[in-house]
Amino acid sequence: MDTSNPAVLVNGEFICSYVGRRVRIVIQVLRPDADGLIGISTDDKQIHVKGRQLPSPVTTFVEVIGVADTAQSVEADTVSNFGDTFDKNNFNQLCQLANGDCRHLFI
Repeated sequence: MDTSNPAVLVNGEFICSYVGRRVRIVIQVLRPDADGLIGISTDDKQIHVKGRQLPSPVTTFVEVIGVADTAQSVEADTVSNFGDTFDKNNFNQLCQLANGDCRHLFI
């Protein structure tokens, strides 16, 4: 595993703290658009995923790893299907821990 450039776990609330850095976010896909996807983060914020390396077909939930270029968008390096069922609440709580008092436990 390459740990030289880790991606921080984020949701819609925390992505603004990491603009310009690598992030990892799970979104519920709403629709494709001209240069990627539009989706909803686990805390119900709209996220624009830019990039042409999308899996085909795209499932309801995808994990995106890439650089946060704004507080609402990610330039994707990797987009992975996470299936059609996903516990958004659990991932959202994990993001709270990864960006809160337990930050030291995460890369």
